[in-house]
Amino acid sequence: MIQTPGLLLTIAAFILVIGPLVFVHEMGHYLAGRWFGVKAEAFSIGFGREVAGWTDKRGTRWKLGWLPLGGYVKFAGDMNPASQPSAEWLSLPAAERQRTFQAKPVWQRAIIVAAGPVVNFVLAILILAGFAATVGVDRTPPVVGTVQAGSPAAQAGLRAGDRVTALGGRGIDTYRDLQLYVIMRPGERVAIDYVRGQTPAVAQATFGRVAMRDRFGNETAIGRLGISSGAIVYEPVPLLEAPVAGVRMVGGILRGTLDGLGQIITGRRSLDELGGPIRIAKVSGEQFSLGWSALVLLIAFVSINLGFINLLPVPMLDGGHLFFYAIEAARRRPVAASTQEWAYRGGLAALLALMLLVTVNDLGSLGLWKSLSGLIG
Repeated sequence: MIQTPGLLLTIAAFILVIGPLVFVHEMGHYLAGRWFGVKAEAFSIGFGREVAGWTDKRGTRWKLGWLPLGGYVKFAGDMNPASQPSAEWLSLPAAERQRTFQAKPVWQRAIIVAAGPVVNFVLAILILAGFAATVGVDRTPPVVGTVQAGSPAAQAGLRAGDRVTALGGRGIDTYRDLQLYVIMRPGERVAIDYVRGQTPAVAQATFGRVAMRDRFGNETAIGRLGISSGAIVYEPVPLLEAPVAGVRMVGGILRGTLDGLGQIITGRRSLDELGGPIRIAKVSGEQFSLGWSALVLLIAFVSINLGFINLLPVPMLDGGHLFFYAIEAARRRPVAASTQEWAYRGGLAALLALMLLVTVNDLGSLGLWKSLSGLIG
């Protein structure tokens, strides 16, 4: 039976996930800017017309926009997307100009821009470190417990007691690492390094492909090897070691994100798997219905991906600004304003095209296109 969390719960969960993440991202920019003496004219959660707001004693307007799909910090003097000096900026009094974004050296501007994504990663590390210290982390060794007859593992010659050390050349430390690697690669042929007794060996296996449907009706193709683990080992991490465990978990999630992105680029996964705000809202409602711990873990996952996406070297994103700052630092002069302007126009067009694609995918995941085709048919 398919369960649905309901529209109100979905909207509430989406706000609980996106709101704090946008806030901490923009707060990273804001605090770094304040550290270097840059005045912030506006701090907005959401875009478009202001719904509510107030102005603090420093002259910063804190506000909520009606479209809650992001946010921004507008620094003094940041008068164009490329953050290039303009005639308006040059006309400012010298003291006021010193408090503007453009007046700062390139390394300070880079830190201000990078601070947003960095804070997203820090938040995820803290959340996952908290789970590591309280719930624990999976330490189950990558040892084969049982092998299903006729499975890819059986065809590759794996036996109970074999310890898998690498898959496709990637080192495997825990059974969880093994599971995640296999799940992400349905139908792929991979080399399996393992140790039997004291003897290392290598086998080839083609992972199976299984369509999995969860309680909410979401269907995903996953890889299958056909083994189970032995005894599961789950250990709490000492408080001082928890941040290290959090960093490792963030690294694992980033690696999975890169794997998935690479598979989409190379055509091994469908573009349909790219999702946007509507799908995030849907998943938020589903996870919230499972409990607060599931929702908090989703916040960590989305925070990691928000930081990663913003660091991509695409104009209009933080990574695009950092890319131009790197060129400026190497050349000791900024990229021409006209070049940056055209790059940002191209970046905006690319982002709009991506938003259109993920929106189409999101609506498809809700069954809209099937419903329409049924009506037309």
